[in-house]
Amino acid sequence: MPEPLSTFTARVALVGDRSPSVRAHARIPGLLDALAHRDQLILDAYWIPTQDAETPDALHGFDAIWLVPGSPYRSEAGAIRAVGTAREQGIPFLGTCAGFQHALLEFAREVCGLRDVDHGENRPEADDLLIVPLACSLVGHQGVVKVEAGSLVERVLGAERTVERYHCSYGLSPAYLDVLRAYGLRFSGVDEAGDVRIAELPDHPFFLATLFQPELAGDGARPHPIIRAMAAAAVDHAAKRSSPTLT
Repeated sequence: MPEPLSTFTARVALVGDRSPSVRAHARIPGLLDALAHRDQLILDAYWIPTQDAETPDALHGFDAIWLVPGSPYRSEAGAIRAVGTAREQGIPFLGTCAGFQHALLEFAREVCGLRDVDHGENRPEADDLLIVPLACSLVGHQGVVKVEAGSLVERVLGAERTVERYHCSYGLSPAYLDVLRAYGLRFSGVDEAGDVRIAELPDHPFFLATLFQPELAGDGARPHPIIRAMAAAAVDHAAKRSSPTLT
């Protein structure tokens, strides 16, 4: 009989430039402990600076990649490579805040062929911005997110509406919605004004990106359902990697 999935330890890459001044980074160790003790989801997490993520084998052997907040990243190229590795290799992926923004940037460049699009925080002088300043900054704000029926995130949340916390000032330019959709990206959550807040890849084992920061939910004692779902996907990936008969 195969072992229960909870007995497998998953290796998770936390891609980002770790800093004690970033609240999300300070929250993550406690969330990992809570996942282990409350949910029996054991993650062996490694911080990978974005500059290190540029190297081809930096993310080899991981069961999930979490592109964490904290922009501007020291290496846009490393953040983009982390997204591409997860997308191309079927590795569970979560991108939050800046991770959401760079997930869209990678998809636009590498899948849609929009090689010249840029991020407004990284290159504000660029002519073709995919990621643009929000009309109103969401730093320190919270708001309603409406979730699309039948989506991955609806299954994860078990609801069609949620209230989430933000710490960002950049989002997707509406000019690119249709082309990203045409190439297979699903925008599965919007705010009350209809602006995109969640994206996912339907044909991927687990690929979810949120402009909000689920790691800031509550007091950290109960991991947000999205973080729990990422952890479960990582453990499932580890189980299948260790026991090929489970695939």
